[in-house]
Amino acid sequence: MENLKNVAPIEDFNWDAYENGETSSTISHEDQEKAYDNTLNNVTDREVVDGTVIAMNKREVVVNIGYKSDGIIPMSEFRYNPDLKVGDTVEVYIENQEDKKGQLVLSHRKARAARAWERINAALENQEIIKGYVKCRTKGGMIVDVFGIEAFLPGSQIDVKPIRDYDVFVGKTMEFKVVKINQEFKNVVVSHKALIEAELEQQKKEIISKLEKGQILEGTVKNITSYGVFIDLGGVDGLIHITDLSWGRVSDPHEVVELDQKLNVVILDFDDEKKRIALGLKQLTPHPWDALDPNLKVGDHVKGKVVVMADYGAFLEIAPGVEGLIHVSEMSWSQHLRSAQDFMKVGDEVEAVILTLDREERKMSLGIKQLKPDPWETIEEKYPVGSKHTAKVRNFTNFGVFVECEEGVDGLIHISDLSWTKKVKHPSEFTQIGADIEVVVLEIDKENRRLSLGHKQLEENPWDVFETVFTVGSVHEGTIVELLDKGAVIALPYGVEGFATPKHLVKEDGSQAQLEEKLPFKVLEFNKEAKRIILSHSRVFEDAAKAEERAEKKAAKKVSAKKDKEEIPVIQNQAASTTLGDISALAALKEQMEAEKKSK
Repeated sequence: MENLKNVAPIEDFNWDAYENGETSSTISHEDQEKAYDNTLNNVTDREVVDGTVIAMNKREVVVNIGYKSDGIIPMSEFRYNPDLKVGDTVEVYIENQEDKKGQLVLSHRKARAARAWERINAALENQEIIKGYVKCRTKGGMIVDVFGIEAFLPGSQIDVKPIRDYDVFVGKTMEFKVVKINQEFKNVVVSHKALIEAELEQQKKEIISKLEKGQILEGTVKNITSYGVFIDLGGVDGLIHITDLSWGRVSDPHEVVELDQKLNVVILDFDDEKKRIALGLKQLTPHPWDALDPNLKVGDHVKGKVVVMADYGAFLEIAPGVEGLIHVSEMSWSQHLRSAQDFMKVGDEVEAVILTLDREERKMSLGIKQLKPDPWETIEEKYPVGSKHTAKVRNFTNFGVFVECEEGVDGLIHISDLSWTKKVKHPSEFTQIGADIEVVVLEIDKENRRLSLGHKQLEENPWDVFETVFTVGSVHEGTIVELLDKGAVIALPYGVEGFATPKHLVKEDGSQAQLEEKLPFKVLEFNKEAKRIILSHSRVFEDAAKAEERAEKKAAKKVSAKKDKEEIPVIQNQAASTTLGDISALAALKEQMEAEKKSK
């Protein structure tokens, strides 16, 4: 040791006596201890000093700091430095110069911690590369021991490529750069990615400078997303969009590639700075349309699988990368607006007929209704005028009911052809959507592919009978079923309805007739063609009164006429021949008749 040079030998030391075992010396024991102590370093507790590793095993490291005893430090305190070896200088913190066993107690971890903050700040300032020990995983990254301080390593800063298994880094000693320090909270953020980025940037520039469109390169699948696949081209990344993975439709890129797979790709495009590189995989194989059977033509039947559904139709893949559209209008002879999902779904195996084929544009339209005969070709045979059928109600309008006799054969029942007797304001009063209804074919419109149908024609026209019942002037019991501004609707016998204006609803006492009131009504008008009956309640009593008045007048006229003919000559004769005795005899007869009347 260096301090031994400064110790002078004792000049009058008796070597003969020492050889004979005599230990007595002129030098006192205290002096000897003092001389020994001078050979040692002067150390104090809670001090950081440098020491030398003099021995080590799997569990412990022995460190000499030039003191009278060596210190033993657990190997775990050096796990950040797997390259530690005998002879290395390490910093240690003196916890105790002498414990109960007389042992020097040292700590390397505390020594690092004591100087760590200064060293961390210096590392950030000087962009220094430091070593750290990855202790464990935490949310969003890892905890790293750097100079005894726990620093945070974000998951995104571990490597330039996405990390799928964080656990493989636990327990490793790695190199880092300090990227951020929060002085207030003593938080440290480190990065391993930053060390390799500079090197990769140089490699990237070199690779990018050699890129050309159409160039074929080998790459490794680095990441798979819902929209495409990222390929590592050896330091620079490119993207294969999902549409460039295969000539056929791809719903999930995992169906085509897998992580870490090596494959050849072609460069499709890149921006001016060559930072975004578009790659293709399907372009390395011939286009399926070029390999399509040259004999395939319009009218041929093909089979395929439904790969995409939309409201307007379905895309049928008849070969990988070769698709045809089946428009919803080509799925059924029916003209109803329906969704393609009513006929098929993704994954269905379907047979279709080629309607159009354009090899240059690589487009094809298909149809499935053509697999069945068009019902309108033989419409007159199956639906002749006057024939009766059962149809299904499909839709309503204000003017009628649209029905379907069979798929592709539609018809309209006009609102006036629903009932002979009932005045239908809206078809929903008469039937409902989805219901079956009996119909008679009235007319065929082949050009517009529509039948004119009737429902009331299934029965005889009752208005022929009503004409003899509801004659003008006849009186019938009726019930007011609806009051309107212009009058009232009256329900008559046999399910017939009539109409009366407000002035014909005035009752004999001058009040107005009310809803659901049952009254006698006189027929003022009967129109068979328009199915209209005009009624009046007022006329019932008004006409009766007039008739009575006329009868009275007529009777009065008859009486007055008789008197003119008979009484005048009698009076004249009486005046000429009656005597006083005759007059008294008449008076007595009158009294007798009155007495008899009273007695009765």
